[in-house]
Amino acid sequence: MQHKYVKGFLISFLFAVPAYFLGQFFPLIGGPVFGILLGILFSGIKLPHSCDEGIRYTGKKVLQYAIILLGFEMNLFHVLSVGSQSLAVMFCTLSTSFLTAWGIGRMLGLDPAMTTLIGAGTGICGGSAIAAVAPVIHAEDKDIAFSISTIFLFNIIAVFLFPFLGHLWGFSDLGFGMWAGTAINDTSSVVAAGYSYSPEAGNYATIVKLTRALMIVPVCLFFAFLTSRKKSKEEHFKFTKVFPWFILWFVIASIINTSGILPANLSHFLGSAGKFSIILAMSAIGLHTDVKNLLRNGLRPILLGLACWIAVASVSLLVQHSIGLI
Repeated sequence: MQHKYVKGFLISFLFAVPAYFLGQFFPLIGGPVFGILLGILFSGIKLPHSCDEGIRYTGKKVLQYAIILLGFEMNLFHVLSVGSQSLAVMFCTLSTSFLTAWGIGRMLGLDPAMTTLIGAGTGICGGSAIAAVAPVIHAEDKDIAFSISTIFLFNIIAVFLFPFLGHLWGFSDLGFGMWAGTAINDTSSVVAAGYSYSPEAGNYATIVKLTRALMIVPVCLFFAFLTSRKKSKEEHFKFTKVFPWFILWFVIASIINTSGILPANLSHFLGSAGKFSIILAMSAIGLHTDVKNLLRNGLRPILLGLACWIAVASVSLLVQHSIGLI
């Protein structure tokens, strides 16, 4: 790390540490949400200009390094274990999330970057997906902050609502696990909802959720391609400039972990480092967020998040019903 980034990095780190422990104490909220909230809370503090570059670096580059480290907790065999039926559900829910985000986002007049991030967070895996897609589409800090906050709101609601509806409608453990794994965003919320339903549902929901997280790869490549198309008229444009190289390293990290050549405790440590790095990056993004810009958007991102959430949950149930899982 260059010397000019150190001060801003350390300032972000000071906020990330309490956010991490708050996330451990309140796992349903999670460290990234606390990180961005603490950052926003103190964003009005006048910091030395020498901190600015380091805070921007932490919010962008460290975010990419975090995604790479998360690959060391991914196991590609999970894709095979959930079977073709669950992959069909994932494809349909992912498509629904982005189509809903695009359509409703245009109706609400929201920034395309924000609609993309909310669509990715709802369709893939919450904060991790937002963290992965944001640098590919060059999203601004305010878009990331609003997207993370919106996804968090519906994660909390889902933890309490999904098990209640599952019992009300008499879902099997397999059916509920599939529903929770494809329609709830954050991993901690999926685990909480799944295991509150039954141990079997919790196990299956977790596997589905981990497999769903791998959709980060094709989605990021797709948006990299779209970005390259938009910039193709620029002089001396090169696709390698917009290609998300950190996603390639994420895949390599996943392959390394799947191969079993690393000790399990080392893989767990690297994955945990990735999760902390996301908290660190979110703290930096919070510090660099203009609260006035956030307030101007009002309830529109929440309405978009609600529309995407309902659409994904409904499509998951419809597809499962059509293939006989529920």
